[in-house]
Amino acid sequence: MEYWKVEWHHGFAEEPVVLYSEIGPDRWETRRVQGYRDGRLLRADAEHESGDVFLAEIPFGDIGEVAAQEEFSARVIDRRAFEDVWRRADPPTPGGGGGWGKAGDHE
Repeated sequence: MEYWKVEWHHGFAEEPVVLYSEIGPDRWETRRVQGYRDGRLLRADAEHESGDVFLAEIPFGDIGEVAAQEEFSARVIDRRAFEDVWRRADPPTPGGGGGWGKAGDHE
């Protein structure tokens, strides 16, 4: 498994500002956490998705390709850091929205 933290630099109030991804050996995303400006952390996996948070629909490429884009800061993180964020994130609610797990400054 590989774990990514991608910060998305934008001005959209309702979009996530940080994405944490667990990526399998086949390069498909297996789990995701999205962090929002208001501190919400929402998570998704193959069994739990909503209109607000869901897994990527295509396999992941190289993190360097993401990091090279001006609107993103991307880096590989360790499993422990991903699991910490995953545990604090709320699962998606069936109608969207979500809970109020709080984002922190995690590597």
